[in-house]
Amino acid sequence: MKERIIEGFDWRLIIVMAAITMMGILSLYSITYAENSGGSMPLYVKQILWALIGFSFFLLILFVDYHELGRFAYVYYFCLIVLLLLVLVIGKTVNGSKRWISLGLFSFQPSEAARFVVVIVVARYLSGRKKEAGYNLKDLLVPSLLAIIPTILILKQPDLGTALGLIFPVTTMIIISGLRARRFALVFLMSLMTFPFLWEVFWRSLKGYQRERIITYIDPNADPLGMGYQVLQSKIAIGSGGVFGKGLFGGKQSQLNFLPSGHTDFIFAVFAEEWGFVGVALLLVLYLIIIMIGIDIAYRARDGFGMMLASGILSMFAFYTIVNIGMTLGILPVVGVPLPLMSYGGTAMITTMVFLGLLLNIKMRTSVLFDY
Repeated sequence: MKERIIEGFDWRLIIVMAAITMMGILSLYSITYAENSGGSMPLYVKQILWALIGFSFFLLILFVDYHELGRFAYVYYFCLIVLLLLVLVIGKTVNGSKRWISLGLFSFQPSEAARFVVVIVVARYLSGRKKEAGYNLKDLLVPSLLAIIPTILILKQPDLGTALGLIFPVTTMIIISGLRARRFALVFLMSLMTFPFLWEVFWRSLKGYQRERIITYIDPNADPLGMGYQVLQSKIAIGSGGVFGKGLFGGKQSQLNFLPSGHTDFIFAVFAEEWGFVGVALLLVLYLIIIMIGIDIAYRARDGFGMMLASGILSMFAFYTIVNIGMTLGILPVVGVPLPLMSYGGTAMITTMVFLGLLLNIKMRTSVLFDY
């Protein structure tokens, strides 16, 4: 058994993951090395520490059979709901959003952990109720509620990007689990018919700055010095990188602080300006390799829980990657979604590495069947 598990170890995933992380750290170093940190630890050093902690969790998760996570999925879910409620009561407010719980030396963001927990609990539910004839709409009520409850609590913070990041993988998992074609078509038609009403409710629930982001997405030039400034500067930075880029420390938009949030949501623009088209192409190939590895793992999984879990992880990873790059290019609205393994942030880094560790865990145990 141990020999079979070890044979499933995939060095490609670790090498690609390490390469993307190093690219992100170099970009962080480039835009923050000259900043006066006032005696505090520089951001790129913090990111290195978060990456090391995340990789420790990555290795640790390999020694835990992923089926054990399924056994306690509902316990994790209950704890998550409690944490999300605590955020609304005692959470720390930063830039108008109450998303963090202060733990002294560092802050914890429960909404990032929600990505991990919701995927596990929905995968546990769907895999435990597999139907040969496929699911009908009634069967999907519970998994939908499992996703909707934390989504509403996260929207209250508000955190639109993470909320959308929960809906997409859950929808993917439901479709893959065996939703009947007729039922899927019915849901699609109902969605089209109710879209105007839902859009009105959605629009009224948004904060003022979130509405401005959507308007800016439609026409960035409508407010070039306000909400449209970030997207316009991002597009300038990406375009100015040319074929081979301006080199490390050579980016004018990032070095002269024309690009806000260059170390978090818009780190792709910083990278593109310094590394150019060639560097961006390499980065996209690395992300594509991870996605292809994930597809192979989900396809080869021998049990329903492993397949559902791998599909949820893969779809969430792809969602965050595509949406972040899309919003820096101006083809998607700015929703505050980090770029996996590159954007600065401890909770996001650790969560992403745990996800990738789970993918490798599933591959290493594809021959192990689990009886629910």
